[in-house]
Amino acid sequence: MSTAKEKSDNRRYPMMPIRDVVIFPHMMTPFVVGRESSVRALEDALAGEKKIFLATQHDASVDEPRAEDIYQVGTVANIVQSVRMPDGNIKVLVEGVERAKILAVIEEEGFFRATVRSFPAKVEPGPVLEALTARVTSLFEQYVKLSQNVNYETMIAAIRVDDPGKLADTVGANLQLTIEEKQELLEIFDPLDRLTRVADMLDIEIEKLNVDRTIQGRVKRQMEKAQKEYYLNEKIKAIQKELGRGEKSEFDELRKKIESAGMTGDAKEKAMAELRRLEQMPPMSAESTVSRNYLDWMLAVPWKKKSKEIRDLRFAEDVLNSDHYGLEKIKERILEFLAVRRLVKNPKGSILCFVGPPGVGKTSLGMSVAKATGRNFVRLSLGGVRDEAEVRGHRRTYIGALPGQILQMMKKAGTRNPVFMLDEIDKMSTDFRGDPSAALLEVLDPEQNFMFQDHYLDVEYDLSEVFFIATANVMHTIPPALQDRMEVIRLSGYTEIEKMEIARRFLVPKQMKATGMEADNVAFDDSGLLALVQGYTREAGVRNLEREIGNVCRKIARQIVVAQSAAEAKAEAEGGPKASSEAVMAPTSVYPKVEVDAAKVGELLGPARYRDLTTEKKPEVGIATGLAWTEVGGQVLTTEASIMEGRGRLMITGKLGDVMQESAQAAMSFVRSRASMLGLPRDFYRHLDIHIHVPEGAIPKDGPSAGITIATTVASALTKFPVRGDVAMTGEITLRGRVLPIGGVKEKLMAAHRHGIFEALLPRDNEKDLADVPENIRKEMKIHLVEWMDEVLRIALAGDLDSLASQTPVHPLEVVPELPAEENRAH
Repeated sequence: MSTAKEKSDNRRYPMMPIRDVVIFPHMMTPFVVGRESSVRALEDALAGEKKIFLATQHDASVDEPRAEDIYQVGTVANIVQSVRMPDGNIKVLVEGVERAKILAVIEEEGFFRATVRSFPAKVEPGPVLEALTARVTSLFEQYVKLSQNVNYETMIAAIRVDDPGKLADTVGANLQLTIEEKQELLEIFDPLDRLTRVADMLDIEIEKLNVDRTIQGRVKRQMEKAQKEYYLNEKIKAIQKELGRGEKSEFDELRKKIESAGMTGDAKEKAMAELRRLEQMPPMSAESTVSRNYLDWMLAVPWKKKSKEIRDLRFAEDVLNSDHYGLEKIKERILEFLAVRRLVKNPKGSILCFVGPPGVGKTSLGMSVAKATGRNFVRLSLGGVRDEAEVRGHRRTYIGALPGQILQMMKKAGTRNPVFMLDEIDKMSTDFRGDPSAALLEVLDPEQNFMFQDHYLDVEYDLSEVFFIATANVMHTIPPALQDRMEVIRLSGYTEIEKMEIARRFLVPKQMKATGMEADNVAFDDSGLLALVQGYTREAGVRNLEREIGNVCRKIARQIVVAQSAAEAKAEAEGGPKASSEAVMAPTSVYPKVEVDAAKVGELLGPARYRDLTTEKKPEVGIATGLAWTEVGGQVLTTEASIMEGRGRLMITGKLGDVMQESAQAAMSFVRSRASMLGLPRDFYRHLDIHIHVPEGAIPKDGPSAGITIATTVASALTKFPVRGDVAMTGEITLRGRVLPIGGVKEKLMAAHRHGIFEALLPRDNEKDLADVPENIRKEMKIHLVEWMDEVLRIALAGDLDSLASQTPVHPLEVVPELPAEENRAH
């Protein structure tokens, strides 16, 4: 029975493949039939029941499709009307009846005939169906309101049906879907599933329409704004013309500014050409904004304005002395510069580089130079700059392009002859964006910088009248070519006397003002300042000293405020008038004036951070005191050596660099070559290991200047002769024992002086460097100039080396009695 029923549901109809359209049931659809096979199928249908099966092609470009080129599900349709057109095509109007699936297709009489089966489905009414139908209806109403392609009244009337299948087909046919999506909907035979799918599609289409509406609204507002601005600009021009003010516009003002800016010939020509381009551009175009910004920068850079320079040497000297204590060499160089400016009509700009540890006043000195010469001052920090475009600027083809920092600072200065400070020039880096230090080569060359060319302005700009001052902590990170273009002036650290004088003149008044103190409240005496310098700071500069002075002032300020509050509370409790707020900073009647001496410093700041090292300056075996140079000034380093049974290994620890490790090996080779002089067997090293250690292992250390210190330490450990603790040393050693010169003599001797060591060993070739050492340090310290390592050992070791050479060699691991204390003291 089921087989017979299935056969009864099968129907045979002429089949017409259609392109770019999907026919849904219950929908009236017109289209034109032109293919010969389609015309024959249509004529056969018209001759019979006027029913035809319509199925969509997979590919619309195929003119003669085969059965496999057609979707398997289509629509059985009634031919409502057909009209033959003059060109031979037939215009036909069809109404979809039901969807059906192809069972078989045969080609006869030049067209397709398909055997199809329909699948009638009924849906039982229920709450799910009602909710789904209501949702689809509501969503489609929203869709019709948002869409501008369908008529609202017609569509709303079309979906007011009780059949859920017909509702789904009606909505699906009127959605803006692709052919594939519509075919997918046609192939769903179950009305409930089809309605669910239509609801999902409506959600997506509504979201798309909302996004499109938002974008269109934004574009419309922008266009309305642009049109409004254009209209108002034109109206302003018309009003000005009616008022008799002519047609003078911003272009005329720009042209006048360019004429009076004092540009060079090439720069003026380029600015005028850019102005002509700007006049021809639409006001609202993006390119006009770029051109206008370019012209603004061309006009903002100073082309002819100069500061009137002060060339009074006496005034300049007074300014420098009032702002800074010491630094005689730098002050002398600046005064020389001003003297040359008075004698030469058009001198070239100077390029100085202040090199020294932090806190010695390099940046503030540049401000004083500007003040002494009457020039404007600008400062550019180069620390961490990696991009070459930071110096030269970006080309205008880039979005958001700007001139480089050089021209930006010139705009800030407002004159073409400022004092231009390039701060932290040693902190620049290099990466894939270029080398900014290479871009500075032109800036800092007096022979080239009169035609400096920024990528953004793309015209030559004269920097020859700028007084460039660079600052750096070290020189080795600055490329040699850049070093060659600068006159290097080194600033060393300050002595204790200089620090106390700086504190007395500058730091104490500055911190007292910052904390609200006055001379009636607090006074620092010499013992207090000396305690701060020796016990709480150990630096080349004075930054930490200033912090500690501020710390003392703040603690005293707190004590004064507490005493004031207590006095106010007492007066209020006794029924007297409450003290006014103005009385707070006049507290001498409440809290007596504080005299800050050494004892008061200890009371306020606690125990000293740095202990007096004079108690540790006792002779010890295998320990020597060396001097090192660092970026923050000189430093005292202790070197230790220990021997033990082994197989001749040399161990070196303390985070030492390659050069320092090589110095240790050279020192060891020298000691082995002097075995007989030191009273050691020739093969003493075969049965022992020597461990050399430089404490403070977390700090990297490198350089050759520790050579004689290491050699002295090893010799002491082998001979058991103690090294004098009141002697510091520095120098490079060769394999033959020669002592070679080193650098940083001034900083090293000042570090020894700060640590209370008043005797030092230096290479003889460094005698010329003693002229740079402050006079008070030269007078207080005893300097031994040595040329050979033998001299170093005779001075540094507390023992008679000649006696060792005459006695029987003793292996270092055998105990050798130490010298009596009287002999040590006698030495």
